[in-house]
Amino acid sequence: MNWTLAQRAQKMNPSVIREILKVTEQPGIISFAGGLPSPLTFPIEAMREASERVLKDDGKAALQYAASEGYAPLREWVAQDLLKQGMNVSPDQVLITTGSQQGLDLVAKILIDAGSRILVETPTYLGALQAFTPMEPVAVSVGSDEHGVNAEDLRAKVGSGADKARFVYLLPNFQNPTGRTMPEERRAAVAQVAIDTGLPIIEDNPYGDLWFDQAPAPSLSSRHPEGSVYLGSFSKILAPGLRLGYLVAPKALYPKLLQAKQAADLHTPSFNQRVVAEVLKDGFIDRHVPTIRALYKQQCEAMLAALDREMAGLGLSWNRPVGGMFLWVQLPKGMNAVALLDKAVKKGVAFVPGLAFYAQDPSESTLRLSFVTATVDQINTGMAALAQAIRESL
Repeated sequence: MNWTLAQRAQKMNPSVIREILKVTEQPGIISFAGGLPSPLTFPIEAMREASERVLKDDGKAALQYAASEGYAPLREWVAQDLLKQGMNVSPDQVLITTGSQQGLDLVAKILIDAGSRILVETPTYLGALQAFTPMEPVAVSVGSDEHGVNAEDLRAKVGSGADKARFVYLLPNFQNPTGRTMPEERRAAVAQVAIDTGLPIIEDNPYGDLWFDQAPAPSLSSRHPEGSVYLGSFSKILAPGLRLGYLVAPKALYPKLLQAKQAADLHTPSFNQRVVAEVLKDGFIDRHVPTIRALYKQQCEAMLAALDREMAGLGLSWNRPVGGMFLWVQLPKGMNAVALLDKAVKKGVAFVPGLAFYAQDPSESTLRLSFVTATVDQINTGMAALAQAIRESL
């Protein structure tokens, strides 16, 4: 058979990170590559108990088809929880999704036409680029620094008329891949640009609860509520295997996103939603998330200390995240991170080259490190091996 692929299928590409993860499965590899939460944080016992209660008390409904919008008590919990982001939303603005990645897919289907412009940070989340690309947009990178997207460059690139950008996609908290966080002053400036120009914001916040010492500033969506879609996830605070996320949309946009959800998978698994609602109902998350923060802070500090020690004099620079799962490294000018990865893997350590995270003008001399799944001993060993690979590449 000769299958004729749709043009959009031709534009789909494999995840660079998923391909690298295959390499890290080799015995003896210390991986700083994956964006996986630490399995040490998974609340297995709480999930087991909740699963038993759901099956015992509500098993027939939990195993049946359900409303596309999502399980009502879970939607209510999300709306209440978002008050801490400065957002005042009703449960009927919440759509439970099969992971927040599905939220990106739904947004792409509803808001992007072939050839339409969208704006993204420099660099940005690879998974978002993968979700947007099949809809054939023109993705435009907006100048960014250690505080996130530059407000004035954003204003300059909004455009007008038929050429106006459909939206700007932003991760203000502990961004993937860089780990940077947008401070209050920058959030206010970016939100004002969006309000002034009528530019919709797609705000992705899977890491916002993972702060180390201080919670980040209120969300962008709280400042531009009728012009924002907010994406959240239970993957980083409970478990990614549940594939449970949510989006919050203005009431004018919500029906179309719901229709796209219905066409995609009818609804997010009923059982998973009810189990999570059962886990959350007694304030469990307020007790559980601080243990994740403490672990990740310890691992981040260990990686930063190892970088300070092992990379001294090698001409690298890196940021110092205040939360999340990642940090961003700038290699010496002219060094290629893809070529370095091959040498690093041979020494037993892996990372993600930064190349894949750029919509335009990719930087070959950047890389992402994840610090949450490695032990302190593995971090120390891995950083020493990476430093040796860098020395041999100079």
